[in-house]
Amino acid sequence: MKFRNLVAATAALSLAASPAIAQSAVSADRASAPVEGESKLNGGGSGVVLAILAAAAVIAGIVIAVDGGDDDPVSV
Repeated sequence: MKFRNLVAATAALSLAASPAIAQSAVSADRASAPVEGESKLNGGGSGVVLAILAAAAVIAGIVIAVDGGDDDPVSV
């Protein structure tokens, strides 16, 4: 019984300590690349198109949910 508790405690400690050990092992400093000009994806109206598509999807969902079609059972 004590051996099982010791194994469980060792496993828990290794899982808890792994991220800290992995982070300290990385010695390379990350540097960002120089920026040359602006991004071509900045604006461009894609946000407006996405908003219109989202609104159309919401409206279509409401129309489908409130559809007043005939839901009569086929069998009598």
